[in-house]
Amino acid sequence: MDDPFESTRTKGSKSKMNRRGSDCKATEAKLVVSGKMGVGKSALVVRYLTKRFIWEYDPTLESTYRHQITIEDDVINMEILDTAGQLGEDSTNQWEGHVRWGDGFLLVYSVDDRESFENIAQLKNFLDDIKKPRNVSMVMMANKTDLERERIVSTEEGEKLAQDLACAYYEGSALLGDGVISEALEELCREVRRRKMMEGKQRRRSSSQQVKQVFNRVLTKIYS
Repeated sequence: MDDPFESTRTKGSKSKMNRRGSDCKATEAKLVVSGKMGVGKSALVVRYLTKRFIWEYDPTLESTYRHQITIEDDVINMEILDTAGQLGEDSTNQWEGHVRWGDGFLLVYSVDDRESFENIAQLKNFLDDIKKPRNVSMVMMANKTDLERERIVSTEEGEKLAQDLACAYYEGSALLGDGVISEALEELCREVRRRKMMEGKQRRRSSSQQVKQVFNRVLTKIYS
């Protein structure tokens, strides 16, 4: 089946879907979808956005999609980067750019590919090195649960790793189109929103303290 976004994609470039909804003030959430080549990252993203499953993708292409949702009465403008390839010596600089750009990260592996599962910890370490652990909002997603006979990574292993990495864990199938994909991405948006709210409070508190310090210095000069 042809890729409906193929006409707007070029190798190494980004394609966009039009943002839907109003222009009201919203929380911006830049989401990066990462994982080993072939785990179904593109299929997950396109299934989430279009409710369609597409069999074939060019693994060398990167795409960015825009989408708007409402979570708990808060409008979220999502920008989803579907990364190409996988982390390696030749792509470290490119991946570092992705990490610095992103607010939240969906780390994907396939239940029939143990190497892709083991790659998740490597990706998390890379995120921590660039963003620092307290600044990493991430969710782990196991894909291809429709391949139950070929499955070699159990649910228990996925849950244990997610617990070790202190992140939410979901498993589902881009082929079957279950609602888990939406749940995973929307939970990631919640994590991004919570972290941005905390950072906003910290900035306001810091600004207030600076104003008080200036005011106190002025008073000291006046009465000295």
